[in-house]
Amino acid sequence: MSERHLHIVSFDIPYPADYGGAIDVFHKVRTLAAMGVRIHLHCFHYDRQHSDVLKNICEKVYYYPRNMNKTLLINPLPFIIVSRHHDVLLRHLKEDDHPILFEGKHTCYYLDHPDLESRRKYVRTHNVESDYYASLAALEMNPFKRLYFKIESKKLKRYQPNLKEADHLFCISEKDRQYFSKFNEHCSVVLPFHANDKVNFIAEKEDYCLYHGNLAVGENEQAARFLVNEVFADSPIQFKIFGNGASRSLKREIAGHSNMELIEGVRQELYDLVTRAQVNVLPTFQATGMKLKLLFSLHNGGHVLVNDPMVNGTGAESLVHVAEGAADFKSKTAMLMNKEFDSTNEQERRKILEEKFSNEVQGRNIVSEIF
Repeated sequence: MSERHLHIVSFDIPYPADYGGAIDVFHKVRTLAAMGVRIHLHCFHYDRQHSDVLKNICEKVYYYPRNMNKTLLINPLPFIIVSRHHDVLLRHLKEDDHPILFEGKHTCYYLDHPDLESRRKYVRTHNVESDYYASLAALEMNPFKRLYFKIESKKLKRYQPNLKEADHLFCISEKDRQYFSKFNEHCSVVLPFHANDKVNFIAEKEDYCLYHGNLAVGENEQAARFLVNEVFADSPIQFKIFGNGASRSLKREIAGHSNMELIEGVRQELYDLVTRAQVNVLPTFQATGMKLKLLFSLHNGGHVLVNDPMVNGTGAESLVHVAEGAADFKSKTAMLMNKEFDSTNEQERRKILEEKFSNEVQGRNIVSEIF
């Protein structure tokens, strides 16, 4: 078999893999490299350090500064795209004829460049970004940031027809595949790559419910406030929130309840909390792609309680309990606190996760399409 080489253009340095997009890119790189694909990784950066871990996995790693000049805000292209172009990147891509995988629309500045017209080009869509930025605008209190999010959403919507220049789109969920098929009929579902190489299950659970997420992100703070104020405020159930970046007001709200605890820490602490929680409670009010926090909880936890936007169209519907509205969350958390998550539940979940959601399965899907 001839050597298989692949350029991957990443919107950020994906290690450490400590947030959603970086997790998907890093574990994709790790998986494809283990399958014998020689990765030429191109990373834009602005606040993260070069990584020896990536150097040890990849054939080559290149770094390019992201241009954060605010004058680019008046460019007709979305800022997340126009701020990620560099002449040296184009030069490196032109040095051979290997296929190119652009990670997210963020990195697609050169997707339609005439010098790459004959190349095989692929795009990993991480979200319907125009919807995501519209949701950020709805949650943002700062008027200048809110205006930026609204304008960026409109620019991203205008940009979407350019995706026709890709040979194929790898979409993160079936719902996203249906959406992006309007712009490129050559698209398939490749579910998120993640840190879970196996399903971990411990029988000994503790009497608490857990929510986790980066609390500096608006949608996560919104979900946490919903649980604090509408679900657990008058509940006898112990409720823990794990996440960094909580606002002072959210901290005050949590501190005002004797049954609640905010935990700020590192990933190993999160793993311990998820595995021991009787119920992992994960509502969202943004139906954007598939949330990695859901996959993490399914691989490592017991009962998982979500609302419809968290799970609809992900293929994981049979693995979770679904609640809609505060009253439904209250009644179902009370029910699940008294319901054992036994070996039968664990075996059913393991089978589905390994057959459909494993990194190996996603890697094979990419390799079969590109090579």
